[in-house]
Amino acid sequence: MRLTLVNPNTSPKTTAAMLALAEAEAGFALTGLTATFGQPLITDESGLEEAGRAVLALAPDLRGADGVIVAAFGDPGLAALRAVLDCPVTGIAEAGMAEAAAGGRRFAVVTTTPELTGAIARRAEAEGHAGFAGTWVTPGDPAATMARPEALRESLHDACLRALDGTGVEAIVIGGGPLAVAARALRGLLPVPIIEPVPAAVRLALRRHALPPSPARPT
Repeated sequence: MRLTLVNPNTSPKTTAAMLALAEAEAGFALTGLTATFGQPLITDESGLEEAGRAVLALAPDLRGADGVIVAAFGDPGLAALRAVLDCPVTGIAEAGMAEAAAGGRRFAVVTTTPELTGAIARRAEAEGHAGFAGTWVTPGDPAATMARPEALRESLHDACLRALDGTGVEAIVIGGGPLAVAARALRGLLPVPIIEPVPAAVRLALRRHALPPSPARPT
C-alpha cells in the first residue's frame, strides 16, 4: 500500500516525527510531504485556512497514492483533497475523535492552541460527536511551550487532569500533529485512554483501503 502523510505546516522536523510514528503503526514505509507555504506551527484559524490551501496545492504530488493522511488537527484541506483524489483521504482529527467516541464515550480534546478551540468544536459537530465535552488548552504561548518537550508533556498532562475533573470524560484526544510525540509519552499516566491522532489516522486509512469503493464512504 502506498500511504502518504501530508504535514499541513511547513516544518520538516514535524513531518519526520509524525512519519516515524505513522510507520511504526503501519508496519511499512510511508511517504511524507510538507506544506510548501504557510506557518511552521498552525495556531489560529487564519493559519488553518492557509494550511488548507497548502494541502490542496500538494494534490498533484498525491496522485497514485492508495491513501492520504492529512496530519494537522482541524483536518485542513481534507474535503478539498477528497474532491480531487481517487483514493481515501483521512484526517487526524476525524480519526482521533472517532476512536475517542467509540462506544458512545464522552471525550475531550487537549491541545496547545486556544485560538483553534472554535475550529475543533466545529469539527466535532461536523462529525456528529454528541459526546464531545470540549477542548482544554495548555497555558502560555504555543510555540514557546512546544519548544521545550518536557514542559510540553507536563503542560499537556495538567490540561488532561483539568479535562477529567468532574466532567465525566472517558477518553482524551491530544489535538495536534506536532504533539504526536508528546501524546505517546502520556500513555499510561492517566485513568482514561489517551488517543494519539496520527496512529489513529493510520488505522482508519488502512481500514478504508481494505474496503471496496462505495459512494457513501469518504474518499
